[in-house]
Amino acid sequence: MSKSRYLLFAAIVSVGVLADLATKHWIFVWLGVPDARNPPWWLVQDVAGFQTSLNQGALFGLGQGWTMLFAGLSLAAAIAILYWLFVAKAARSLLLTSALALITAGILGNLYDRLGLHGIQSPNLGPFHPGGPVYAVRDWILVRLYHSGDYHWDWPNFNLADSMLVVGASLLFWQAYFGPRERVEP
Repeated sequence: MSKSRYLLFAAIVSVGVLADLATKHWIFVWLGVPDARNPPWWLVQDVAGFQTSLNQGALFGLGQGWTMLFAGLSLAAAIAILYWLFVAKAARSLLLTSALALITAGILGNLYDRLGLHGIQSPNLGPFHPGGPVYAVRDWILVRLYHSGDYHWDWPNFNLADSMLVVGASLLFWQAYFGPRERVEP
């Protein structure tokens, strides 16, 4: 396997993580931490915009409060990807290398947040809520799928890391069902 696959993987992961963390930082500085007083900032009125939110769960907000479990699973997935690519030699495939690099970038971008490395602190609300680090993924992209009068349905907020996970998983699906088949020797 050529060194170009290692470089490609490292480049996609690096650019992906930096883009994710930079956009999260920028939007949270601009719009602030989630607050009922901070309305969405619309790019296309009532269709697409920016709104900060903190997700202590996983996909679509499932598993709220299980942050450390998801952090552990993320770390295990990143290690499995590295093994699959570079020990099991899956990096021979350009598409597979790119897909797994996007997934790894998404994992690492959200893992950074899950570990509370973004520095967001919850306020001290008394003896039963002393405040402290927030262990949650920063989401900020808002898409409204339906709007009629006062009723609307918003897709759960997401971020660039989530987008990279979806694109990487889609490429994996494509590779699995439409990619070239390797011949297995008996």
